[in-house]
Amino acid sequence: MSFQQLWAPWRLSYLKQSATDVSPDVTSLRFLPGADPHCFLCQSAVDWTNPTRHVVECGDLALAMLNRFPYNNGHLLVAPRRHCARLDELSAEEQSAILQMIIKMVGLLEQVLHPEGFNLGLNLGSAAGAGVPGHLHWHIVPRWNGDTNFMLTIGSVKVIPQALEELRETLVQAIAAMERAPGTPRGGHDVQ
Repeated sequence: MSFQQLWAPWRLSYLKQSATDVSPDVTSLRFLPGADPHCFLCQSAVDWTNPTRHVVECGDLALAMLNRFPYNNGHLLVAPRRHCARLDELSAEEQSAILQMIIKMVGLLEQVLHPEGFNLGLNLGSAAGAGVPGHLHWHIVPRWNGDTNFMLTIGSVKVIPQALEELRETLVQAIAAMERAPGTPRGGHDVQ
C-alpha cells in the first residue's frame, strides 16, 4: 500500500503557538476597554480591516471571522467584539447582535458554499473544549453529506479544499452584493 503526503502547513503554527504569544503587529492596536491583547478575537475586533485577520464582517457589537484551523471549509467564528467570558455578561444588545450575525453568516454560507447542513455551537469553559475560554465565540461549521470519510476515520486527516484568503474574499464579495441589492437592510461595518 502506498501513502500520499498531505501538506497542511497552517497546522504547525497552531501546534506551536503559546497562549501568551502576542503578534508583533498588535503593539500599535487601540484595544477596546477590557480587551486582552493576547486574545486573537480582541485583536480582530479592532484590526478587522486587516485581511490577515480573516474577518468576514464586523459590526458595532459582534464580528464574524474564518477559523484559521477549520474543521470544514467555511468554518466561521462569531463573537462579541468585547472581551467577555460568560453568557450572563452579554448585554441584550450584544446577544441580539450575535444571533443576527449567526443568522446572516448561515445564510451567506448557504448562498456561497451550498452546504447540506450546519453544526452550530459554543464551547463554554476549558472543560467544554473552549480554546479561548476568556472570549465567547460560536462556531458555524458547514456540513455536507459524506464529508467524513476514510481520511478522517483512518488517517486522522481532514482535507480543507480552499485557502482562507480565497474564501474570505468570496464571502466579503457576497456580503457586498447582498447589501447592494434593493431592499436589503444595511448593518454593521463593511470589510474591504
